[in-house]
Amino acid sequence: MTNTNNKTKKILVWDAPVRVFHWLLVLSFFGAYITAESESWRLLHVTLGYTLGGLVAFRILWGLVGTRYARFSSFVKGPSAVLAYLRSLKSAQPQHSVGHNPAGALAIVLLLLSSLALVASGWSVYNDVGGEWLSEVHEVVGNLMLLLVGVHVAGVVMASWRHRENLVRAMVNGKKDGLPQQGIVRAWWSLAGVMVLTVLGFWWLQWQSAPSGADTAGAPTSTSPFKKTERDGDDD
Repeated sequence: MTNTNNKTKKILVWDAPVRVFHWLLVLSFFGAYITAESESWRLLHVTLGYTLGGLVAFRILWGLVGTRYARFSSFVKGPSAVLAYLRSLKSAQPQHSVGHNPAGALAIVLLLLSSLALVASGWSVYNDVGGEWLSEVHEVVGNLMLLLVGVHVAGVVMASWRHRENLVRAMVNGKKDGLPQQGIVRAWWSLAGVMVLTVLGFWWLQWQSAPSGADTAGAPTSTSPFKKTERDGDDD
């Protein structure tokens, strides 16, 4: 009699909060990036920046207490593990991880850290704390994060090809190849729903505080991404 527990199948790996976090982070970062150049879009830029910060704070907490593959302890490895994984990609049977592979884990950690630096520097610039040099820091970190995103996407494409599994689809439906006993039991849809409602509620509150079109007419435009121009009333 064949033991079905020894056969790989599609199992639930990514819980709903991890997936919702991932796609809201994508939306928040790119939305903030493309709205950074115009003072007219400042409120939207700031709103998405704060959303980014809240999402990262949640992900750090969920990385400590979340489901099996969401926890940092399950996927953050040392440099030797990352190098070993990258070398294995050249072989006929590259190392396979049910959760994040070591290289992908490194990219995730760097993205989380750069997100924190981006939000902190953006808050300082917006509130005129720390001096003009923080505007340059904010811009550099924003462009560095864009580069990291590009590397991450390239890694996802490479890993999908080498492991013959669609990692983008896995971040949508939460399922990857693995043994039945390796899957997580609960998707935590209720928590994911709270996340979405919280974000939408925050956006609604920000919309209520938006100035009228007359107040923003003729607003100046900043000359570079992630750099705030002077706010109304700052000029002498």
